[in-house]
Amino acid sequence: MNISHIEHIGIAVKNLEESITFYENVLGLECYAIEEVADQKVRTAFFKLGQTKIELLESTDPEGPIGKFLEKKGEGVHHMAFAVKGIEGALAQMDEKGVRLIDQKPRKGAEGLDIAFLHPKSTHGVLMELCEDKNKS
Repeated sequence: MNISHIEHIGIAVKNLEESITFYENVLGLECYAIEEVADQKVRTAFFKLGQTKIELLESTDPEGPIGKFLEKKGEGVHHMAFAVKGIEGALAQMDEKGVRLIDQKPRKGAEGLDIAFLHPKSTHGVLMELCEDKNKS
């Protein structure tokens, strides 16, 4: 698998606007995009730090994945995403190595990336996301 860098760190938040204010006013970062990903029942906000991004995730439905995460664990780090080239091949490699796949094939995520998640039960407790920007491949 060809990982080039940490694409982003996903952080679940209860209130996107309040969290954006903190990241901008306290940390001095600039939110460059807010997007809703309807099929994932989430609104996202992005901040860039060098080659890596922070993705804030606010649930739009308590029954969605972020809503359930917030109910169970509260606000905090939700996942780590790795930038890869050839996401389909990366998923096949992970499957061959016995990693439990949440997504058997890539799907569209925020910022138009192709994404797929790896189950935390097979990645030592960390929800991992593979991301590929087909426009940069």
